[in-house]
Amino acid sequence: MALKFLHLPRAKKYNVQYRFYDPVKEELLERERIIKERLGIKPDATQPLDANYRANIKGQFRAAMNQATRTSAEAKRKSNRRLLMLILFLAILAYLLFIW
Repeated sequence: MALKFLHLPRAKKYNVQYRFYDPVKEELLERERIIKERLGIKPDATQPLDANYRANIKGQFRAAMNQATRTSAEAKRKSNRRLLMLILFLAILAYLLFIW
């Protein structure tokens, strides 16, 4: 019991097993990296790949929300219509059972 009391838990190691591994592609990328280092070419991650690239984010969230609101209103109408049909059906069924 004393040994368990003094035991400190260790962090579990995480080992990722990749599903898709292409050794040819990895070798090609490694060769490209080595050649670029020899030529002195440094990749610049801050610049987009295309010079004409411009982020087209402005207004997209609002447009998506308008679309979601439209579909939720349509779903609400369909739900109300189903509920009305169900009440109508049950009313007719109750009329036929109790009156006849």
